[in-house]
Amino acid sequence: MAQVIDGRAMARALSDETAARVAALVERTGLPPALAVVLVGDDPASHVYVRRKISECRRVGITSIEHRLPVDFPQANLLALIDTLNADAAVHGILIQLPLPAGIDAALVLDRIDPAKDVDGFHPVNVGRLSTGTGGLVPCTPLGIMKLLDSVIDDYRGLNAVVIGKSNIVGKPVAMLLLEREATVTVTHIETLHLPDIARKADIIVAAAGAPHLVRGYWVRPGAIVIDVGINRVTQADNSTHIIGDCATHELDHAKAVTPVPGGVGPMTIACLLSNTVLAAERSQYA
Repeated sequence: MAQVIDGRAMARALSDETAARVAALVERTGLPPALAVVLVGDDPASHVYVRRKISECRRVGITSIEHRLPVDFPQANLLALIDTLNADAAVHGILIQLPLPAGIDAALVLDRIDPAKDVDGFHPVNVGRLSTGTGGLVPCTPLGIMKLLDSVIDDYRGLNAVVIGKSNIVGKPVAMLLLEREATVTVTHIETLHLPDIARKADIIVAAAGAPHLVRGYWVRPGAIVIDVGINRVTQADNSTHIIGDCATHELDHAKAVTPVPGGVGPMTIACLLSNTVLAAERSQYA
């Protein structure tokens, strides 16, 4: 029977550590870390995610500053808002909730954020630092994935890791983090030829393709560790909906360990966002 890696429990433990760091900062400086959250438009899922993030900020003592903007908010005004937040020494982290409405250039907006306040780790400067192993703020989901893997792996050297998904948000950065640990990494995607054969050679599979139940039991060799990043809302015959991952977890009893969906990578992503915000605040003291 595969071990189920409890992302919720790990996220609570990480958030407790973050709360202790917040308390130490407040004692030292008199001010808590502050995260500015910018939400443009009325995407329902984005509103849910933002509420969760703000709730967790409150739990650990981080000040959250909300900017909820209409769907037709001009891009020039959004860039001006980011400039204001960049210049505000009381703001330590800036989060632009994606996706942005049509007509706004997301790359241009994300590039406008001060890399030192880019707690999502999406700015090209932070991407470059990650690729060269020279610090920077690490994207939250890949950072959370590595913490989940660390709970079941002591030594990555020589392990074969297969990443399914090549996004800038998950696939590419988690591949770089695995390389830093001396794993041998193969980055694939849903168009990769002979993908099941490649996956069967892996000691570690990170599935981040956004394809419901793409990874079947026969794709996974006995004893492999499977991290499921997928969050896919599917409709049943009775028109009810529920969330499933990229992996058919019910077929993975022969794996060493798996993450559930929900309750695996998702909670760790938010916990790592809070940790990154405190890290940015800690670093700002010595800038």
